[in-house]
Amino acid sequence: MGDKKQLNVGVIGAGWWATSAHIPGIVEHDRANLFAVQNRTSEKARQVAKDFNAEGAYDDYQELVLNKDLDAVVISSTPNVHFEQAKFALEHGKHVLVEKPMTFTAAEARELCDLAQNQKLELLVSCPWHYTRHGLEARRMVREGVLGNLKMISVLMTNPVDRLIKGMDTSPTHGLNEVYMEPNPGSYSDPAIAGGGQIYTQVSHAGAYLSFLSGVSAREVYAKFDNAGSENDIYNTLTITMDDGTLVNLASTGATPESTRNYEVRLFGDKGIILLELWKGTMSFHPFSGDFIEYEPLTEGEIYPDRAPVLNFIDTVLGVDKNGSPGKLGLAAMEIIEAACYSNQSGKSVKI
Repeated sequence: MGDKKQLNVGVIGAGWWATSAHIPGIVEHDRANLFAVQNRTSEKARQVAKDFNAEGAYDDYQELVLNKDLDAVVISSTPNVHFEQAKFALEHGKHVLVEKPMTFTAAEARELCDLAQNQKLELLVSCPWHYTRHGLEARRMVREGVLGNLKMISVLMTNPVDRLIKGMDTSPTHGLNEVYMEPNPGSYSDPAIAGGGQIYTQVSHAGAYLSFLSGVSAREVYAKFDNAGSENDIYNTLTITMDDGTLVNLASTGATPESTRNYEVRLFGDKGIILLELWKGTMSFHPFSGDFIEYEPLTEGEIYPDRAPVLNFIDTVLGVDKNGSPGKLGLAAMEIIEAACYSNQSGKSVKI
């Protein structure tokens, strides 16, 4: 594309997260145009279009996608329709950013990755933690062997979303932005819409992050869930073996006070250890020989760069940057999620 090209971007599922992160990111980018928005409710679509100066408003996502002037779409709808909407957009030549969880199944995620590759289109899964300078530095160190051979990863991820998952509340608890539009009832609590509870809502982040850092996917998962009286899982513990033999323990829950949340990632190599605390924005490196390094903490705005995925998506489609969160990371997460669900049901370890 030429240097002066303005990218026409449409947003499918213009609800809470789209209006909190993706749409403001599109508006912020000097080479992107918020071309059109879609919401299942015509009135909401027209209101979002008016308030954010979009050119068009739709209640039918296919009509939006089929517009010949559209270049790319952001899919921020509920997880149950991610696959059909992303597939339709890719089949019709549109680049796609899709929210996590990418799909309901690993087979669906794999089909989208293959379709994007065959169509020579960009497919990006929205995971803001793939864009922090700590995360990028940790990935570099792992990939370049600074830790030696990576042997073990320990993850603790908590976030106060259990009331959403249980259907007790529809108020978002990220606390990052003003809420323009609250999620619809059932968006997080109805398994037919959300796929599941904590495993789909939050482990979709952590599962992708494992492959983001290491460059490999999981090959075996053993998992146990606790629903805590809910229809959906609230507590998850996973024991994962990665393709290169790295051992992973991953614990996650949405049942935590709003005053505290954790995203501790501990990377153990045979030459050194990285300690990451993503919610607190801290990172340190402890080599077996030499002095440890304490990295400059992230600023509050850097900890969860919610607009980074859509900004990177636009730059990638324009050809001025590389895809920092490709669809294959969403696939890696879906393989873990699917295997964990099967393992919890069967009580057995599941090979991928």
